[in-house]
Amino acid sequence: MNVPLSNNDLVRRAAGGDRAAFAALVGEHYDFMFRTAYKWCGNRADAEDVAQDVCVRLARALGSFDGRSAFTSWLYRVVLNAVRDRQRQGARRAKQADALREVSASDVAPDQESAVAERQLWDAVRQLPEKQRDAMLLVYAEERSHAETAQIMGVKESTVSWYVHEAKKALKDMV
Repeated sequence: MNVPLSNNDLVRRAAGGDRAAFAALVGEHYDFMFRTAYKWCGNRADAEDVAQDVCVRLARALGSFDGRSAFTSWLYRVVLNAVRDRQRQGARRAKQADALREVSASDVAPDQESAVAERQLWDAVRQLPEKQRDAMLLVYAEERSHAETAQIMGVKESTVSWYVHEAKKALKDMV
């Protein structure tokens, strides 16, 4: 009987060069990496690129995982860093904004209005300053608590609350 290995066991083995452990770790968390990247990027192509980049980064970064936090919290940081790097490149971000501007109210069926409004809201969230954007996406899109968000972002819980507050103020002016 084969007992499945824990994330920490897989990480330890993968960091030691065990390719099967690395493949198992990536296989187990690839959907998580893609979903997280998609929420930050807003489009499938960029999310796929980020997820692939995270797989490459993971091979080099596993040795820095010290086990003090949950593996998924650490992996969030790796994904967020990859998203930030991608967004700094910026070309696709401008295309996305232009495509959204082309949608007019007459193009949208009544039952699609809420979906368009939600997409516009998340697009506005993606335009926020980095820390505010990350806090909003973790708390509202990922449904993480302020405490979990603080751990992922490496800040105090009260700082997360402040980022969310400031983001909501900014969004009122944007949307």
